[in-house]
Amino acid sequence: MVGPDRMRVTWITEDDAQATVDYGTETENYGMSSVGSTSSYSYTMLYKSGNIHEAVIGPLVPGTVYYYRCSGNPSREFFFKTPPAKLPIKFVVIGDLGQTGWTNSTLTHISNTRYDVLLLPGDLSYADFYQPRWDSFARLIEPLASSHPWMVTQGNHDIESIPFLQPKPFKSYNARWHMPFEQSASPSNLFYSFDAAGGQVHVLMLGSYADFEVGSEQYRWLKADLAKVDRERTAWVIGVLHAPWYNTNEAHQGEGEGMRKAMEEVIYDGRVDVVFAGHVHAYERFTRVFNNKEDECGPIHITIGDGGNREGLASDYMNPQPSISLFRQASFGHGQLDVVNSTHALWTWHRNDDDEPVVADSVWITSLAANSACKKQK
Repeated sequence: MVGPDRMRVTWITEDDAQATVDYGTETENYGMSSVGSTSSYSYTMLYKSGNIHEAVIGPLVPGTVYYYRCSGNPSREFFFKTPPAKLPIKFVVIGDLGQTGWTNSTLTHISNTRYDVLLLPGDLSYADFYQPRWDSFARLIEPLASSHPWMVTQGNHDIESIPFLQPKPFKSYNARWHMPFEQSASPSNLFYSFDAAGGQVHVLMLGSYADFEVGSEQYRWLKADLAKVDRERTAWVIGVLHAPWYNTNEAHQGEGEGMRKAMEEVIYDGRVDVVFAGHVHAYERFTRVFNNKEDECGPIHITIGDGGNREGLASDYMNPQPSISLFRQASFGHGQLDVVNSTHALWTWHRNDDDEPVVADSVWITSLAANSACKKQK
């Protein structure tokens, strides 16, 4: 998604091809066309990417099916439906996806549900320096990513820097996953925000592996971004990041603590409703919390790093279970956030259980904008 009424289409070809997208509202009838740009990248001396094309199409009508083809290829037609211009809207949330049998199961379950936008809180391909895995990952997700907008942020497995040989971090990630950071006045592709449902939902995509300290570019941008949000108009604010700020799993203990200490007060003052994280390969849902204590005006923190990665599940939890942790389980799966109206949203976690989708956790969420006790002071 690029701004309120445009989409960025990204595709890769082995051979030279035009960076054009032809599109229209009828199959094989493309009345509109957009010309974009082409780039490529080399990783160490062992890999050179294909031609990475991208083009922004629009303006587009909300809630409308568009058919499109890339580089004039008549043999491959894709389609997508633009998200709605008002509530309700449904988000699918998956973290730490990878490309395993469990990934396939998760993607199959997602393909069988109706949703508008996919959010991914980092760790996409698990290429882990072996660049052809970025290509196989793109082929794996193409049926879903070509038909719904994927809004992603980075994880530790997307860094891929090697001292001396490949010192620049996120080279592959940034080359392949151009997010709309420019539209939210962010200086970096590693953190940005976007609006959905005609501005009734504001989504923060934060960078756990970009500098987040007080006074950093990301910190300053976050404060400025939240200061622009009018909660009379924007009923919901959602945060997405990789390393969880709250975590009772034995895995990755404390790895999000530095970012929490630097940014939690900004998030709290911005009355962010929900914060989704990945990194821990399990599921966990917390109550509304601020500074390690239950707080009715803090966000609900949800760890959803169970998309299907090849490292397996994180099955060991701290005991006894802290009171702020309401539900936790090590199983692969995905989540759905159905924002029904300006006051209520339904969150459900869909567990992959013997390759069958199982709703293992669900909760109705009331927006902080609807809670008079949490009204921000003017």
